Amino acid sequence: MDEQRKMPRRRVLKAATIEFGGGTIDCKVRNISEAGAALDVVSPLSIPECFTLYVPTDQIKRRSRVIWRKEQRIGVSFE
Repeated sequence: MDEQRKMPRRRVLKAATIEFGGGTIDCKVRNISEAGAALDVVSPLSIPECFTLYVPTDQIKRRSRVIWRKEQRIGVSFE
């Protein structure tokens, strides 16, 4: 499988929060780079196209856009 990411991602397992319109959804960051991340979620269907990803352990707060959805994982790019 050819790598299509602009920047290589590093594998991690960190608790995070998807924040949008006054609501939040817990998730786990599986890999991350300066350009985006892959997130484990309970259901990708309830997540809006754009949201803020907050990773408290690293004090990361990034505006994100969903690029793909699969089963219990989504891929996002950072805006």
